[in-house]
Amino acid sequence: MKLRLYIIVVLSLVLASCSTTRRIPAGEKLYTGVKALDITPMKGEKVPSGMESSLSSAINVKPNNPLLGSYKYRTPFPVGLWVYNNWSNPPKGLKHWLYEKLVAEPVLVSDVRPEVRVKMLDEILDNNGYFRGSASYELISGKNSKKAKIKYNVVTGPEYTLSDIQLLPDTCHLYHVIDSVAGKIPYLSVGSRYSTDSLSASRTQIANALRNRGYYYFRPEYIEYLADSTITPTKIALRLTIATNTPRPALMRFRTGTVTTYVFRYQGGGTPDTTMMQRGMLIEMEPVKFRKQLVDDCVTFRNGKYFSVRDMDRTQTYFSRLGIFSGISIDVAPDTTAVEPTLDVAISCTMDKPLEVSVEVNASSKSNSYIGPGLTLGFANRNLFGGGEILQSSLTGSYEWQTGHSANRSLFNSYEVGLNESLSFPRLLAPRFIRRSRRAQNWTRITLGADLLNRPHYFEMAQFNTSFNYDWRATRHASCTWTLLKLTYTNLMHTTEAFDSVMALNPAVALSFQSQFIPQMIFSYTYDRNYGYDNTLNFTFTAQEAGNLCDVIWRASGVKGEKKLFGTPLSQFVKGTTQLVYGRRIGHGDRWLVSRAFVGAAHAYGNSSQVPYSEQFYCGGANSVRAFTVRSIGPGSYRPPASLLNGYFDQTGTFKFEFNVEYRFPLLGPLHGAVFFDSGNVWLLKNDPARPGGVLKASTFFKDLATGTGVGLRFDISMLVIRGDLGIGIHAPYDTGRSGYYNMKNFGSSLAFHLAIGYPF
Repeated sequence: MKLRLYIIVVLSLVLASCSTTRRIPAGEKLYTGVKALDITPMKGEKVPSGMESSLSSAINVKPNNPLLGSYKYRTPFPVGLWVYNNWSNPPKGLKHWLYEKLVAEPVLVSDVRPEVRVKMLDEILDNNGYFRGSASYELISGKNSKKAKIKYNVVTGPEYTLSDIQLLPDTCHLYHVIDSVAGKIPYLSVGSRYSTDSLSASRTQIANALRNRGYYYFRPEYIEYLADSTITPTKIALRLTIATNTPRPALMRFRTGTVTTYVFRYQGGGTPDTTMMQRGMLIEMEPVKFRKQLVDDCVTFRNGKYFSVRDMDRTQTYFSRLGIFSGISIDVAPDTTAVEPTLDVAISCTMDKPLEVSVEVNASSKSNSYIGPGLTLGFANRNLFGGGEILQSSLTGSYEWQTGHSANRSLFNSYEVGLNESLSFPRLLAPRFIRRSRRAQNWTRITLGADLLNRPHYFEMAQFNTSFNYDWRATRHASCTWTLLKLTYTNLMHTTEAFDSVMALNPAVALSFQSQFIPQMIFSYTYDRNYGYDNTLNFTFTAQEAGNLCDVIWRASGVKGEKKLFGTPLSQFVKGTTQLVYGRRIGHGDRWLVSRAFVGAAHAYGNSSQVPYSEQFYCGGANSVRAFTVRSIGPGSYRPPASLLNGYFDQTGTFKFEFNVEYRFPLLGPLHGAVFFDSGNVWLLKNDPARPGGVLKASTFFKDLATGTGVGLRFDISMLVIRGDLGIGIHAPYDTGRSGYYNMKNFGSSLAFHLAIGYPF
């Protein structure tokens, strides 16, 4: 230990004695980052967030060894600079190899060219309507005169706004459409701040509208603006015009002519086969597995209709989301023989290889705080019947353990293996009364699966399931899933003495674990929408029932008493859940305040006295009240006796309420932070003498809410978010031996750390 400490001290002294500026040329300075970007607006005005971001981007030059990609901060160990300044570079050998791998040439202030950056800042000010603004820079040196940071100073001056907007004379259909679209663009109104980006976006919006009304060859650059700032101080008079060099085809309005769809084999070659469809001609290179009706389903062009680029985009989208083509292209050509301007359409689709085999190694993170590695072997046929039908088979295996502070954490380890089959149709095999939208693919899915769950020290359970469900998008922001039938069979194959002892003490929990058939019907509705730039809303509602239809059939057949299928009881219950997640951007940048509320209830009746254990609610964990581990609180104020080490199984309920608030903010680069507050619990809707205090009561509801706060770190690399949360308990719903709202035994025992993948909500 002493030797290791000695080596560390010696290395630190050696590195500290090495200069990182020894080879800096005379008159040059080592660039060590941006000291600050000081933006001074006019009194009473605010700097637009978009412009502030553009100004920051203009000076975003990283120094040597930047900290997490930052252009302001550096890591304290500039190894590359040390090598550059203090090592020689022999022509060959190990030292040459090390030098080439470690060296980093210094970034000099002259390389950054701050005078050019200032000109860029001035240009950004002009483009955003601050014509009297100015920018400058200064070098900030410290103890070492050969090092310098750069401070940029920006004074915006007054903003210039639009005072008068003149549109085109209404002398033809083209001008009429331009004026109509321009009049509906919010930016093109008196009082808007002058912005070249906004003007460019406006003419792009006008051009897109024209291209959807038959003017296929019209482009944004054919619209010009004439601006005059001399009439009124800090005011801009604006006039729209059509460029004088606009080609004649751009001014012509085209209709759709002939539409031809070509389907090519992925192997190439084949014999052409021509079929006339409602939406045009189909030419297939036989033999090819392609359902002809897909042409009428996917092609949105119509002969004689004014040509629309939107039809091109939709047709391409509808064909591509079938997942059976490796390439799709749409070409148009003017018909020179037509009496009026007409565009003929040629759609070319090349089939993809239908078979796919995959091997996937993954790490999973579940809402119950289980995390662990998994392996999936998959097989897929992505065009089983020629209409984009997908047949998937997967063999999965995983090993999981529970995260969070717990004395018995090792007991919660488990492994699982499963075989699952699914057949998906990219359309609804359902009556037409189901409202659906073509904006997204609608699916009919049939699944069949078997899973074996082994939780050492407790039980071994097999589960078989099959389902038939529809997935469709009702509107742009709303999607629905209707599981017409989901039949699940659970069989508790093996139990341990420890598990049996827990069940013997709580007959209600034992009944929820019994082998049973669960025939269900489930409906789920999701509304997901972004309101502008600063607000997000996600609402989910799920309703499910089990056993009711079977109960009716059994009663009609004269069966009395307990209903069974193949000698196994049928479960009968109803269950509903709803969740609302609202996000609000705070200030500028990626700072969000996100809140969540969840309510769920389940009730067993008729053929069942208890809701199946897998359908009951639990609280705590990485996606719940993070100051407590999963199933460590509830139901209500109940707490298993200290002598019952496996009381974990008792802590579920048939009613759940949770409320969470989380503030998310950026730190450095992909590293983000969070501060959160969580509250919630589960309760029983039926009294259970073995779990006193577990029943839901209005008089004790708020006292039964477990609450906690905490901090977290998120490493966000866009495709993956790795999250670590440290929860701090505030109030436990059970008796801890301490009085008052803060009743945690001590600070150490109130902590719980959770490692997870993805955001909690």
